[in-house]
Amino acid sequence: MRPRLALVPGEPAGIGPELVVRAVQQDFDVELVIFGDAAALQRAATTLSLPIELHRASQTPASPRSIEIVDIPHPAEAVFGSPDPRNAASVIEALTRAARACMDGDCDGLVTGPVHKGIVNDGGIAFTGTTGLLAAQAGCDVVMMLANDIVRVALLTVHMPLRNVADAITSELLERTLRIVDDALRRDFGITNPSIAVLGLNPHAGEAGHLGREELDVIEPALERLRGEGMRLVGPLPADTAFLPDKLRGFDAVLAMYHDQGLPVLKYSDFANAVNISLGLPYLRVAVDHGTALDLAGKGVADPSSLYAAIRTCTQLVVRRQRNV
Repeated sequence: MRPRLALVPGEPAGIGPELVVRAVQQDFDVELVIFGDAAALQRAATTLSLPIELHRASQTPASPRSIEIVDIPHPAEAVFGSPDPRNAASVIEALTRAARACMDGDCDGLVTGPVHKGIVNDGGIAFTGTTGLLAAQAGCDVVMMLANDIVRVALLTVHMPLRNVADAITSELLERTLRIVDDALRRDFGITNPSIAVLGLNPHAGEAGHLGREELDVIEPALERLRGEGMRLVGPLPADTAFLPDKLRGFDAVLAMYHDQGLPVLKYSDFANAVNISLGLPYLRVAVDHGTALDLAGKGVADPSSLYAAIRTCTQLVVRRQRNV
């Protein structure tokens, strides 16, 4: 039986609808269920001169190419490149309804397109990102990990001002995060005894305390406790050399202390095929690794590679998890 994936286009004024229209032209050997505005998808299909057939769950598909949709109309008609805060609530509703379908067992996994954080907040909804939204809905701790075929990078802190990062790094956060990453590598990626590289916070991983004491006082003691539980943890490592190819070959994932410590390397290595995976949710969620690209919306030139990779990755993880149940 093919996996059934919920697919959310994201911000309707961005490139999300176009990418979804391109995706449904492909054969990913999955059953896709779109949660979003049918009218926005039809406009994107017209712009791209590509066909799209949609049907509701209660309808009989007109052809084998027809895709099921849970229609969540936007109150304001989407205009490419010009997001409207009035659509914020419907964008969030699409995400939460798709996630609920996964938690209820109606879908096996969730794939999400890009959401414009600023516009959602302008619409009166406090929003720091889809990962945090889904974690709050599910009532669990979640770790953001971005991955491509070269490297997997998990983040200890995410969307946080740099001046606040050092204070946010605690033993409790480190231990909780590393347990989630280790469990996901074993359960979802099929790695029996994963090795995780943990970066230091400061240059040269603190230079034995001369460039900061976070490594000595917080990071290393936490790693020692987890090593005592059997985890294979290497570090804290200087971030400027941890991503050298010879070193990366010995790691199954890298834990970065903050957003821009690890993600520039991952995106440089292969941005087009990178994906964003939420570890720790009760279902599998994979997202694109790019934003709404408002400047490209409606022009038919947006690269769909990351969405394709997200669908493929989510499918692979779902199949592996189902096999291991």
